[in-house]
Amino acid sequence: MNGRTLWLLGAGLLSMAGAVAAVETQGLPGTNPNPVQLRRPPVAPLSSMAQLGREIFYDASLSSSGALSCASCHSPDHAYGPPNDGPVMLGGRTLQRQGARAVPSLTYLERHPNFSIGPEKDEDDNVVDLAQMAAIGQQAARAKKTATAAAASAANIVPQGGLFWDGRADTLQDQAIMPLLDPNEMDGGSLDIVADKLRRESYAKRFVELFGAGIFDNRRLLVAEAMFAVARYQVEEVSFHPYTSKFDYWLEGKARLSETELRGLQLFNDPEKANCAGCHTSAPTRDGLPPLFTDHQYEALGAPRNAALAGNADASYFDLGVCGPQRTDVAEQTQYCGMFLTPTLRNTARRRAFFHNGVFSSLEQVMDFYNFRDTNPEKVFPRSADGTVHKYDDLPEKYHGNVDVSDPPFERHLGDTPAMTAQDEADIIAFLKTLTDGYQVER
Repeated sequence: MNGRTLWLLGAGLLSMAGAVAAVETQGLPGTNPNPVQLRRPPVAPLSSMAQLGREIFYDASLSSSGALSCASCHSPDHAYGPPNDGPVMLGGRTLQRQGARAVPSLTYLERHPNFSIGPEKDEDDNVVDLAQMAAIGQQAARAKKTATAAAASAANIVPQGGLFWDGRADTLQDQAIMPLLDPNEMDGGSLDIVADKLRRESYAKRFVELFGAGIFDNRRLLVAEAMFAVARYQVEEVSFHPYTSKFDYWLEGKARLSETELRGLQLFNDPEKANCAGCHTSAPTRDGLPPLFTDHQYEALGAPRNAALAGNADASYFDLGVCGPQRTDVAEQTQYCGMFLTPTLRNTARRRAFFHNGVFSSLEQVMDFYNFRDTNPEKVFPRSADGTVHKYDDLPEKYHGNVDVSDPPFERHLGDTPAMTAQDEADIIAFLKTLTDGYQVER
């Protein structure tokens, strides 16, 4: 350990050397010397609306196959992420159609902001549309994203917020209905078909209790209220945002990190090394809310193309994230093509599909990508027939300029020394495992 690196903790900065000295003085190696009191969402019995939402969340009969529910792709046993080992989930009538993208987790969305370009505005601020903000963003200076300057980069006028990899839904209600109707997912067919099924379900009486018998006279309203109930379930059910990781308890002084985990935390927050916290913010808020490990912004990282996705067999097809194809309202803002939402890293060690296209299946591969993308691209990208490394092969060349080459560790160049050693990578992964929920505190 050395005292050069600082990492964010609460409202201030704490030197690693100082932290080590403090815990050694107390005789408690690995304990946080400056514990904080975290504010978690309240635990209470589910409302009647949320109870209805729970029924719908687990109801596979709403899918065309009769075998796929919300919980099938967002498994509670896998931190509400995908339960399979493949890059995407399979759906449709015969469960043979690939989803377009890797399934994100549904955890820790209770504080997720709406989609905007630039930070969300207060109600008193003048409202400008996305195109106006995009134009402003093209002229505005962009702060480099580093772990020790999170406040500055938070003000960058770039896409941020919203749900899905491209932010096309602002509410959990809207997010719930899209997979329900997607032919590659639950394939519900239409709002009318879904409404007819809801009328016949065993829990149909709950709709009457909550909304009155007239709810069945308006099919669109019926489906909308059903999805609102699903959203309420996600908000009220504590398992969607438990904040019970080892790191949470370490922040509170109730758990100890091992030497390896502490080194990983140091590297995670070191702008000269991994700089993970530049995007995956690791500090609690000033009022004690636990860190979400995302700044909710979008990045174009230039991840490799995934040959396992059927759609990629068409060499002319590209998933451009914010620019489409699933999202269409920002398509003309080509400076954002290739950008995808920065996900939370909570429970990331439980995943088997990383990045929007599921191209990586392990944290080791992810760390190698960050480490070697620019210094040794042959380690992460394919070669053409002539032996040339095909860098950024999942993004049209005209958009290569959108790829982040300024934020550490991506400011390095071909042949430079990589930011991390193999041991550094292993230590960071050890720290990432402390973000898994369900840690049992020693009594």
